[in-house]
Amino acid sequence: MSVDSSAAGSPRRSAAGKAGTTGSKTGTKRTTSRTTSRTTTRSTPKKSTDPELVQLLTPEGKRVKNAEYDAYVAGITPDDLRGLYRDMVLTRRFDAEATALQRQGELGLWASLLGQEAAQIGSGRATREDDYVFPTYREHGVAWCRGVDPTNLLGMFRGVNHGGWDPNSNNFHLYTIVIGSQTLHATGYAMGIAKDGADSAVIAYFGDGASSQGDVAESFTFSAVYNAPVVFFCQNNQWAISEPTEKQTRVPLYQRAQGYGFPGVRVDGNDVLACLAVTKWALERARSGEGPTLVEAYTYRMGAHTTSDDPSRYRGDEERLAWEAKDPILRLRRYLEASNHADEGFFAELEAESEALGRRVREVVRAMPDPDNFAIFENVYADGHALVDEERAQFAAYQASFADVEGA
Repeated sequence: MSVDSSAAGSPRRSAAGKAGTTGSKTGTKRTTSRTTSRTTTRSTPKKSTDPELVQLLTPEGKRVKNAEYDAYVAGITPDDLRGLYRDMVLTRRFDAEATALQRQGELGLWASLLGQEAAQIGSGRATREDDYVFPTYREHGVAWCRGVDPTNLLGMFRGVNHGGWDPNSNNFHLYTIVIGSQTLHATGYAMGIAKDGADSAVIAYFGDGASSQGDVAESFTFSAVYNAPVVFFCQNNQWAISEPTEKQTRVPLYQRAQGYGFPGVRVDGNDVLACLAVTKWALERARSGEGPTLVEAYTYRMGAHTTSDDPSRYRGDEERLAWEAKDPILRLRRYLEASNHADEGFFAELEAESEALGRRVREVVRAMPDPDNFAIFENVYADGHALVDEERAQFAAYQASFADVEGA
């Protein structure tokens, strides 16, 4: 799905974004200058309990007009809307199947995206083919948008490979387990394409917990100084495992961008249209040479952090139920039905497609061959190493001991 629309006006954002860093949306040459024109005016920070959200669809599925962002979804068609809905439904079905496979012992671990479908699908569909995406380990919906076969995501969690896909085939980097380090990779890549003069952008995904990492702070610094064409997309799902956001920051996360001199904006992360519009604005801004943007998608992790986590130990059902009422899929379905953009036939066909996807995922995962036990010793050193040779021999003897027991 593609949405062809141009910007109109200057979108609402943090004070840094109002200080001359946005300018014209088209025809601006990218610059790697260390200096940009900024003012020092700052608005009074809003409390985190009173967030300023960009929202185009209410939880009840009603369309809200927004003079600053409507232009970015002005060309969206009923087919596009059904496509966004299909993306979210199939992504959730895949995620549920992966969770079930882990519970059945088929995967070692799984990080669910339940509740974050709108943030990922909306932002993922805003990217162009030549943009480059740097995910963390929960961006299954973004991977779907970039054309990565969902079964390829499961190889790493099953322990049969180190990623399962070629990052350059879809401009979608391998999952990054080290918290926050992908933002450095994204910044460096963005600095590189800026020097090459490429008309493309980079987007880096991370969570509210990762926003407290030093790597993210360094990424903000370098991207601002070198005017890198990168969008930092933070999915604030309220919990960094068991730590709530209020124990990490005194202000809304998007306002952190002010200290680095580039715009930040908070979007309703359960509103797929708003996520699409805001991300398109941020990416177009990057492509036109206006530098980085921080997008905070205000959403909620409705499931566990991973399948090794028990969220009932640190949060109550009341909070979860309140967010379930804002479910991103139900929100768009209500809008589709109210607008007569989808009928029962569409939903029935999608349900059948969803079940077929679940079956295919199960079959492919269970058919994955075991990896070569000795592959871990390959490519450690270019010319070999005595210690690695010793460890390989010890492991071979250990493996052989099982054969001796079976043959006894």
